[in-house]
Amino acid sequence: MSRIFDALQRSGTERSGVEYPDMMSVATAVFESPGEQVAPEPAVVDEPLPEIPLAPEQNLAVEDSQVTPMEETGNRYPAFPSLEVSVAPSSRLVFFTQPESLAAEKFRFLGVRLRQIRQNRTLKKVLVTSTIPEEGKSLVSVNLAGVLARRKERVLLIEGDLRRPTSADQLGLGRLAGLSEWLQGGLEAVSNIYHLEGPGFWIMPAGSPPANPLELMQSGRLSKLMSQLATLFDWIIVDSPPLLPLADTTVWSRLTDGTLLVVREGKTEKKPLERGLEAIKKSDLLGIVLNACSEPEHDYYYQRYSPQTK
Repeated sequence: MSRIFDALQRSGTERSGVEYPDMMSVATAVFESPGEQVAPEPAVVDEPLPEIPLAPEQNLAVEDSQVTPMEETGNRYPAFPSLEVSVAPSSRLVFFTQPESLAAEKFRFLGVRLRQIRQNRTLKKVLVTSTIPEEGKSLVSVNLAGVLARRKERVLLIEGDLRRPTSADQLGLGRLAGLSEWLQGGLEAVSNIYHLEGPGFWIMPAGSPPANPLELMQSGRLSKLMSQLATLFDWIIVDSPPLLPLADTTVWSRLTDGTLLVVREGKTEKKPLERGLEAIKKSDLLGIVLNACSEPEHDYYYQRYSPQTK
């Protein structure tokens, strides 16, 4: 991995004049393919955050997704409908299907790194994107939301890809009213958000694909929505479209605090990655997630030094 990113950094600087950040300090390897069951989840090294008081959930039907208005004092949260998730055993959502695997451990480490970054800068709204389709950004987004929700924090996953959303399908949720319907509606209150039982985080699905997604996102309502959501949640993970060739991600980047760029071993090519890095503001780049990394020695190391081998 180090050779790949060191070479990219040198060639990118020489050809385009763009000075990339040190990729070795920001890259996190994430293994997409399921591994064997290994050690139980280790204790998290950072200090636990105080538990946030939650308002009681209301047992609302899915069709009635209108949330309960917030109290004027701001001390209570709106209650959203609750849904059960259905993740297939063969799914690559490893945090749900194989929580003791090395892949799940890598996502836990990614969560720890984001919390460390937040100690030095404002970081609540995280954009997860890739250079081209099928590099695993939705896979990373869903697993990351599950990891962050472990600490009893309020985590919202937004399906920001209004053209080809996949996160809700991966969770077995089916078609639900979501971001598209809210942006096209006239309601001011936040709605079309669902609490997922089990994983413990919330999701705002994309909803029905609109005819004009980019125009809809630039209407001004999206900015207002993100401001409202920032008062309700501790983390907001936006699963956005790829950087190339769409302009949708540019809109999301203006509304979020930082960007995680997902690349996939054997899929991502050098030139598109260079173009993707040039499209991201240097100060916004939180790191690179290397997906589907094939380094078997990592599995060996993790199994050898896991508690159950001692």
